[in-house]
Amino acid sequence: MAPKNKGGDKKGKESGGGGGDKGGGKGLKPATAINVRHILCEKFSKKEEALEKLRNGSKFDEVAREFSEDKARQGGSLGWKVRGSLDAAFEKAAYELEPSTTGSPKFVDIKTGFGYHIIMVEGRR
Repeated sequence: MAPKNKGGDKKGKESGGGGGDKGGGKGLKPATAINVRHILCEKFSKKEEALEKLRNGSKFDEVAREFSEDKARQGGSLGWKVRGSLDAAFEKAAYELEPSTTGSPKFVDIKTGFGYHIIMVEGRR
C-alpha cells in the first residue's frame, strides 16, 4: 500500500475536497500540464466587452484576436503549460477549469499583476 503523493515538490491537490484519485462528482483528474488560451486586457471595461461577446456566442479565439493585448495573439493560445510555469493566480484558476472548445468555451475571468484575463483550457494531461 504505497502512500499517495503528500505534497512533496508539487503543491498538493488544487482544490482539496474528496480523498480518492477519481474525485467526487465534478472533480477533475489531477493534471501536470494544460493547453490554455487567454484574453488579456489592461482595462476592466475592455475585459467586460470581451466577456459580453463570449456570452453572446462569439468564438474564444476570435474574441482573443480582437481584444487581447497579449503578444501571443494567435487566438490567445499559450500552448501547453506545465504546473508552476504561470502566474500563481492565473494557474489556480486555469487548473480548476474543465476543458472546452473555442466554439463553446468554458471560461473564467481573473485579475493579476498583468491585467484582466479571461481564461479557457482546451486540454489537460
